[in-house]
Amino acid sequence: MQSAVARLLPDGQRLHLQHGPIDLILSITPKNPDHRARAFDVAFERFQSILFELSADLPVLRKPLQDCLMHRLSPVSQRMCGAVRDERRHFITPMAAVAGAVADEVLEVVMGAFAVRTILVNNGGDIAFFVGKHESGRILISDLDGREQGLVELPVGRGGLATSGRGGRSLSLGIADSVTVISKNAAVADASATLIANEVDVPGHPNIRRKPAAELDPDSDLGARRVVTGCGPLAASETAAALAQGRSEAIYLLRKGRVSGAALFLNGQAETLEMPLCLPPKKVPLHA
Repeated sequence: MQSAVARLLPDGQRLHLQHGPIDLILSITPKNPDHRARAFDVAFERFQSILFELSADLPVLRKPLQDCLMHRLSPVSQRMCGAVRDERRHFITPMAAVAGAVADEVLEVVMGAFAVRTILVNNGGDIAFFVGKHESGRILISDLDGREQGLVELPVGRGGLATSGRGGRSLSLGIADSVTVISKNAAVADASATLIANEVDVPGHPNIRRKPAAELDPDSDLGARRVVTGCGPLAASETAAALAQGRSEAIYLLRKGRVSGAALFLNGQAETLEMPLCLPPKKVPLHA
């Protein structure tokens, strides 16, 4: 396995960290501007060992949660298990939270060492953030074709924003173009976005192509479960029905306090629930 690498981006304000499949962009505004370089060093020092730790834990993390509770795991793996611990209704493993948990870990180590005004750790779209008082932050979200869906206003404080859906980095049981959520941290946001995206579906529709996950990735935690490999034309009513299923899951997670906002997109239609979007395509109140 190659070593982790770090590269300061041309603006001098962001650091690119890469190790195997993990690809982070770290942006920090420290209270003392002289601390940025040292904060980047601290982040890289922690980052270098994360992939090795996860690799050692993978056989456990790909199994249902109860197996994880019987093993001694690394800090990132523990974050992953914590993110799915309360889920009992749907099949999910800690792997659903891996990208967010890595982002959380890097954010945690930096904030433990330096006072910051803002910090964003972007792991391929799954983002751990902190926004201080009197500060602001925005994240642009887009669909599979790169069309802008809106700007998300990040709340003050610490949190996480994550996106899941068909065509992303992970396999999906649903057909959502994308589902973006805000939560208390990136690991919980990551798992919650996965759960909502999985529910955006029209089961049995002939224009939706599926294959067993193991045929696409022999190491997938989804095993023989059939994941979406393509989605042909759907009627507007079918698109709306699929989004309605995802919306029901989002409402459940909102009421449980697992997420604080969600935006679901499919075929040009959208549902937004308590999501602070600029120029949202549609606003649906939680208690409609």
